[in-house]
Amino acid sequence: MKRVEQMRLRAGMSVGELAEEMRRAGVIGAGRVGRAVEIVAEMFSDPDYTVFLSLSGPLVPSGMRLIFTDLIRDGYVDAVVTNGANVVHDIVEAMGKTHMVGRTDVDDVELHERGINRAYDIFIEDDTWQALESFIGGILDGLPEEVRVDVPIHGLLREIGLRIEDEDSILFNAAKRGVPIFSPGFLDSMLGIPLWMYSKRARLVINPLRDFDLLGEMVYDAKKSGAIILGGGTPKHHTQYMNTLREGLDAAVQISSARVDDGSLSGAPLRESVSWGKLKAEGLEKTSTIFGDVTIVFPMIVAAALEKIKS
Repeated sequence: MKRVEQMRLRAGMSVGELAEEMRRAGVIGAGRVGRAVEIVAEMFSDPDYTVFLSLSGPLVPSGMRLIFTDLIRDGYVDAVVTNGANVVHDIVEAMGKTHMVGRTDVDDVELHERGINRAYDIFIEDDTWQALESFIGGILDGLPEEVRVDVPIHGLLREIGLRIEDEDSILFNAAKRGVPIFSPGFLDSMLGIPLWMYSKRARLVINPLRDFDLLGEMVYDAKKSGAIILGGGTPKHHTQYMNTLREGLDAAVQISSARVDDGSLSGAPLRESVSWGKLKAEGLEKTSTIFGDVTIVFPMIVAAALEKIKS
């Protein structure tokens, strides 16, 4: 058996050097983070990998927007699978609206009266959603009707991205670089009702089954398939489920704060997915399941992985 190496810290060490100390320790959360850095660095540096980035939770409003944008812009990610919320909040930022640092020890009734919505300690003004509805309505009005009919979700998001004037936008960069954004639960977002209302005054027919055409093609064509799964929910399942078409992922890193013992998919460790054919058995050696806060762990993993492949 390999011995546990004691971590040593020093002033001025880089994040990559810190991750290496964690890897050498090899156990508990530190060992898993160190292992994740190696796996992510391999995915980013090996052109044979098709890399799927799965996003759940309020990651864009929590300050991680530019991390995802840069990964797309620099060619490290081939597809994004996300909840609707992160799409919506990317558009909100692109419109010039902001997310504000709030508090948790507040009176939510008072916040409601002041027109402020709260997501834990993130505040956002309520009139943002009226502005969002108008913004998206204007984009849709500018699309030919044939584009708005039988449109897959990734196709609709691409059309929106091409019309966003914000070079820091996730949607903008994904559209410009041909990186599809899949959002199987897109209508379960703050754009769901506005899109439904728009369809009452103009032709808008979204066909989510058509998303499977492109996503299935990407899975089939992948020489190696890798997933970075942040949070759980529908994006995690969609990413893993589609990879059953090729007998599972070859490598995966998961960061989750969900519980394991309630049997939910969100908290399920990657090892469990082998039983479903979502991860190849031989891929277990290239997995790391980390239980923690995505906003803390993921930036460190990315910074360390980029340091590793660029050194």
